Amino acid sequence: MAEILDSELRRRTWKLLQPGEIELDGLVVQTEFDGSQEPEMHQATVEVGELIAEYTGYEPRDTFVYSGTDDSEFASNQHQGLTLDDESFVWECQQLLRDGSFDIVFYFEAEADSTGLLDAVRAAGYDATVIRGDAEEPDDAVLDV
Repeated sequence: MAEILDSELRRRTWKLLQPGEIELDGLVVQTEFDGSQEPEMHQATVEVGELIAEYTGYEPRDTFVYSGTDDSEFASNQHQGLTLDDESFVWECQQLLRDGSFDIVFYFEAEADSTGLLDAVRAAGYDATVIRGDAEEPDDAVLDV
């Protein structure tokens, strides 16, 4: 059952990357954090967001996390990484409570070093998968490294 859910999440992630104003890739980070561990999940979101900033060419200290808790355009578990100087897009994520634990789905510009990013996220101890937005089909979208 878990593999079916994981496959479905990867398919849904790929679908959201299709076509947009900018070319995007996705990163699905599966965690063991349950609903009572929101501080840990938030820290994981910040840590992975900083890695995304680094691998998309930004200095992580020059970015910030915008959480739209006071913005009707955002869901409660939706966040963006933006640059400090002009609030440019770096990444966006949604924290999804699925089957008792959180998965964090990030979207970022496809020009990022996705292979390096995936290696760094895994080295930080996270179970992660990169979903390429330029793949023709969701089954071809998973970056294998």
